[in-house]
Amino acid sequence: MAANFLHGVETIEIDKGPRPIRGVKTAVVGLVGTAPIFAVDGTLATVNEPVLVLSDRDAAQYFGPQMEGFTIPQALDAIFDQGRGIAIVVNVFDPDEHSTAQPEAAKSFASNDRLTLDHQGVFNLVVKSSDGNTTHELGVDYEIDPVAGIVTRLVGGAIAASASVLVAYDYADLEKVQPSDIIGTVDVAGNRTGLQAFQDTYNDMGFFAKILIAPVYGTLNAVATELNVMASKLRAVALVDAPIGTTFAEAIAGRGPNGSINFNYSGERMVLCYPHLKVYDIATDEERLEPFSQRLAGVICAVDNDRGYWWSPSNNEIKGITGVERKLSAMINDPTTEVNLLNENGIVTLFNSFGTGLRTWGNRSAAWPTVTHPKNFINVRRTADVIHESIEYSMLQFIDRPINQALIDDIKESVNAFMRTLIGRGALIDGKCIYDPAKNEPTQLALGHLVFDIEFMPPTPAERITFESFINIEMLRQLGGGQ
Repeated sequence: MAANFLHGVETIEIDKGPRPIRGVKTAVVGLVGTAPIFAVDGTLATVNEPVLVLSDRDAAQYFGPQMEGFTIPQALDAIFDQGRGIAIVVNVFDPDEHSTAQPEAAKSFASNDRLTLDHQGVFNLVVKSSDGNTTHELGVDYEIDPVAGIVTRLVGGAIAASASVLVAYDYADLEKVQPSDIIGTVDVAGNRTGLQAFQDTYNDMGFFAKILIAPVYGTLNAVATELNVMASKLRAVALVDAPIGTTFAEAIAGRGPNGSINFNYSGERMVLCYPHLKVYDIATDEERLEPFSQRLAGVICAVDNDRGYWWSPSNNEIKGITGVERKLSAMINDPTTEVNLLNENGIVTLFNSFGTGLRTWGNRSAAWPTVTHPKNFINVRRTADVIHESIEYSMLQFIDRPINQALIDDIKESVNAFMRTLIGRGALIDGKCIYDPAKNEPTQLALGHLVFDIEFMPPTPAERITFESFINIEMLRQLGGGQ
């Protein structure tokens, strides 16, 4: 009944019918590590705050140049080398905590007006005259390259050519960064740090990272374990590497209780990566090793964008690398090769044979071979995550509406329309949403609780193709024009 008297005509809008369901973002890397923030604009430097990075320009602006020991700039370069994807980045390097003070000492400028300090990663530099009575001014008397630790005398300033000066500074001491910094915590003010900060990103950005990495630090069991925990919370996958120097035999043994590396997991959200990759370093003009996980994260993003999250990340060329830490035998038709044995034990590796280039190789998470359910396929697990999360988020518009047949039909048809869309894209073989009265007793409905069944099947990757060959002597009848 209307609340007010009306002698006339009115229109009341009633929302009914299905609602479109929007798929969640998948090509988002969650990267936690260290960055030389002393080399960026102070207003952009962050510690333990999630930062959205969309390009290599953002990477340089917020997290500085590539520098030995710092993991974030190298990881972002590896991700963007693959061509697609975005990253949510948390830097845990804090100059106030992870630094060492260099006492005041005498140094002299060379004939090229440069003075090389004893350390790289320099900040809080103080330059005084040799008698200590004059403090020279940055930008007027000298400039500093904090990454290289080089001070340059400015002509026209107060520092004479080839002068001796007193210098004191702080320098980045990455040995002070502990696994606990990467793992993070919640402080007394309720602020999350390290890996835990990813839990705040939905409220801040509207989505979660779906591919978690902590390059270098992920080789530690303590960090790998927490990556697995966070992946479960965020419905993500966590990529972890074997330590540098791990042999093929050690990688296999690491899957068991007597192994010495961080591979003893059976979680369907853990992706085990082996070996490390070789990359040309323009700063040193030499090859260096870097974690496989950060390149694989970029490949997953590229596949998501170009083909779809329901495609496996396996059998895709990796860009920006010159080789691998350890050569592995690889033949597409030989089950005894090293790459096949790694895959057989739930380890993602690289395939490199004649004319193939360096390719990702492996469809399965650490759940294999313990778990034989299709969810051990990385793409199946991720597709299920997308479906579950997309449907859940879309249900906000139905929450607290009166339970009646119209509401049941609206929810069911909304989900089924979403399923049909995914089937049309090739993300599902089939799928449907069902309302089963047997699961919705009157006592349960009276409590405001509705239950729906969701059934679906993503396509599994064509991991093995078999041809059965027959030599048929009957075909000889064709000789001489026979039938």
